[in-house]
Amino acid sequence: MNVTDTARASALTSEIVMNTTKRETRLAMIESGQVVELHLERKGERGIVGNIYKGRVIKVLPGMQAAFVDIGLPRAAFLYVGDIHHHIHDLDFMMNEEESEAQQEEENGLPDGIHDTIPSYTPIEELIQEGEDVLVQISKEPLGSKGARITSHISIPGRHLVFMPTVDHIGISRRIENEVERQRLKDIIAEIKPPSCGIIVRTVSEHETQEKLQADLTFLQGSWERILEKEKKVPAPSLIYEDLDLCLRGVRDLFTENVSRLIVDSREYYNRVIEFMDTFMPSLKAQVELYEGEEPIFDYFGIEMELNKALGRKVWLKSGGYINIDFTEALVAIDVNTGRFVGKRNLQETILKTNLEAAREIAYQLRLRNIGGIIIVDFIDMDRPTDRDKVFNALQEALRKDKQKTNILKISELGLVQMTRKRTRESLTRTLCEQCPYCEGKGFLKSQTTVCYEILRAIGRELADEYSECLQVTANPEVLKLLFEQENDELEEIQRKYNTKILLNPDPNLFQEQYEITIC
Repeated sequence: MNVTDTARASALTSEIVMNTTKRETRLAMIESGQVVELHLERKGERGIVGNIYKGRVIKVLPGMQAAFVDIGLPRAAFLYVGDIHHHIHDLDFMMNEEESEAQQEEENGLPDGIHDTIPSYTPIEELIQEGEDVLVQISKEPLGSKGARITSHISIPGRHLVFMPTVDHIGISRRIENEVERQRLKDIIAEIKPPSCGIIVRTVSEHETQEKLQADLTFLQGSWERILEKEKKVPAPSLIYEDLDLCLRGVRDLFTENVSRLIVDSREYYNRVIEFMDTFMPSLKAQVELYEGEEPIFDYFGIEMELNKALGRKVWLKSGGYINIDFTEALVAIDVNTGRFVGKRNLQETILKTNLEAAREIAYQLRLRNIGGIIIVDFIDMDRPTDRDKVFNALQEALRKDKQKTNILKISELGLVQMTRKRTRESLTRTLCEQCPYCEGKGFLKSQTTVCYEILRAIGRELADEYSECLQVTANPEVLKLLFEQENDELEEIQRKYNTKILLNPDPNLFQEQYEITIC
């Protein structure tokens, strides 16, 4: 089916737009006409969350209760003792937050028998040894200078089910709210589940037949058997199982009944999607469309513009206020400002309105930019506790749409909100951008005046240590221009004092902070 000219005007609740080339796949989720999620995967830079490796323990650290495991990546992976214990809380890396909540709500989130298998107090040095081969799965992408986070609990996702071969457990997605339907699904799983294995029922399984769930389970069991067979044949470190690429993973995990259509701009990838859906979700195949317009698909749907805006530091609010989003090594800081918004009644109403609008925008930006980890939000100070409650509730409500797990603390009297958002992959900014080589990520440069004074002090030290008839100063042209125009008297004084000659050599290839002093 081809996309028609009515696409722009259609009021679809949710759409998936996929831009694919040999080099890169980009996927956007649109809800009610607004881009809410952006996913990107490049050739040679595929995500590794969900991949299964045969690794070798290279270092056990009793003081950290963790180990480093060589799985064949540039940096060793990190295995925490809790991930050896198979704690069910750490399983949501392979599924939406809904599935992880389903695990947590049953039996306090811990399947039967886990505590009996390995007591929680068992030291890591009694569980694994250096040189030992282990089968592990990536639970968190390498982030910055850190290696990947891994777990020894294997979890294989399908369209309807998530298969956990190492733990005996049944979980139902919380987003399936009808108790009768939840019980029906639980009864089906109890009947078809192999002994000593775990299964989580995903949201898309609602109202599905036992035959369809059984087919999904059979496929996942076959995948697990092939993983075990390959593990026996390959040395460590080796990749045993690789999750689907973004094209098919997006179809599997994002294409729910709430999605009206999936639009793909490549015939090759369109055919791949159709073939995948023929096998796993044939009832939704009619909702896949091939885009054949001349205009790039992300431009046609207005996504490219939103993508560029999502990389900016400042986000303007409709009222005229704005928020600033700043990344640091430890956390993400978000600052709320009234900006051009002056209000109509009084200061407290102006502040409340700005903070309420900012709360909704912040929740949206966290999801759009995939910001995770520790987040500090500095709302404009509110004197009335009722206003702080309103803003906190608005933020909580806005975050309900986010599939990633978030934890929020109440707004402090200073207007600060401390929160965390689960992070399994890099943020959009860190994926698309790199550290500025000019300022090395500081975001600030020494001023031209500061560099001028540094040069003058460096000249004085050079001549005090050793007399030279001539010195050459090589620096950025703008810095030398300032040095010549505003500090010429100082230069002449140095030349007279040390009976020397100073030459200025402008080099446009040098950054503002760089300079070199040499003997002529």
